[in-house]
Amino acid sequence: MYIKLFLGMVGTALAILLVTALGIGFILYALGAFSFTALLIYTVGIGVLQWLFAPAVIELVYSVREADPTRYSWLHEIVEDLSRKSGIRKPKVMIADIPVPNAFAYGSPLYGNRVAVTRGLLNVLSRDEIAAVLGHEIGHLKHRDVQVMTFATILPAIFLLLARYLFWWSFWVPVAEEREERGATPLILVAVIVGVIGFLLNLLVLGLSRLREYYADYHSALVVRGGARKLQLALAKIVTSTARVVSHRPEILSHLSPFRALFITDPNRAVEESEALAEYSREWFIVERLKRRRLTLMDQLMELFSTHPHIVKRLRALDEIAKELGQ
Repeated sequence: MYIKLFLGMVGTALAILLVTALGIGFILYALGAFSFTALLIYTVGIGVLQWLFAPAVIELVYSVREADPTRYSWLHEIVEDLSRKSGIRKPKVMIADIPVPNAFAYGSPLYGNRVAVTRGLLNVLSRDEIAAVLGHEIGHLKHRDVQVMTFATILPAIFLLLARYLFWWSFWVPVAEEREERGATPLILVAVIVGVIGFLLNLLVLGLSRLREYYADYHSALVVRGGARKLQLALAKIVTSTARVVSHRPEILSHLSPFRALFITDPNRAVEESEALAEYSREWFIVERLKRRRLTLMDQLMELFSTHPHIVKRLRALDEIAKELGQ
C-alpha cells in the first residue's frame, strides 16, 4: 500500500504538471503576443512569500506558542522519539490555544519545521492516541509535502487569476471584428477555457492533498506501535468532539477555515461525518459505526472539493494498513 500511495501522489503531481503545461500552451496559442511572464512572476512571488512567512501568520491566527519543555516534557519526548524513528530532526513543539481537537505540521526555511497540537486535542485524546496523531504530522514533514502543496496550490491560482483578468479585459479591448480578422480567439472564450483549466487543476490539487493524508496515516502506523488502530480511535474521537464544539460554537469554523488543509481532519465536515453516531458513546463502537457507514453519492461529490479524505474511507484504509503491518 505504501508504494501504491507513493505512486498515486507522483501520478497526480505529474497530471497537475501536464494540465498546467497544456494550459499554458493554449494561452500562448490563443493570445499570441500576450505576455504570460508578468502574471506568472506575480503569482509565484505571492506563493513563495506565503510559504516563507506562513508560520508567523498561522501562529498569530491560532494563538500558537511553544510547548513548555518542563510542563509538557512528555509531549517533547513523544516528538523526539517519533522524529528519530522517522529519520528527521526534531521539529519545534507548539500548542495552539483553540478548543477544537486537532494537530498540524508547518514550517518554512525562515522558521524551520514545527508541529502543533491544540489544547482541545490534549483534553480529548490519551497520550497513545496523541502519539499516533503526531506520527501522522511528522509524516508530513518527512515527506516534505507541506512544500509540495504550497507550490501545487500556486498553479490553479495562476489560471483562476488569469481567467478573471481576461474576463474583465475583454470589456476594454476591441473584441469583435478586429480580433476575428486577426484570427485570434475571442477573449471571453479564452477566459472561460482558462477558468475551466484552473478549476480542473484545483480538483487535482485537492486530490493530491487527500492522498498525502493517506500517506501520512501510513507513516504513523510505521513509527507508532499499533499506530493504525490508535490513529483510527484518535480520528473518530477528533471528529465527534469537533462536532460537539462546533454545534455549540458554530462561529469557530470561520476562524479555523483559513488553514484547515493543515489539520489532521477537516473541521468543516465534522458535524456531517459524525451525525450518525449520537447514540454511541463507547470509543470503539464509534470507530466501528463510522467504518460501516454507507457513503452516499453526495458524500462522494463533496469529497472532491475537500482537502481531506472522508473519515469513513480513512478508517477503512487504516484497516488495510493494520492488516498489512500485522497490527
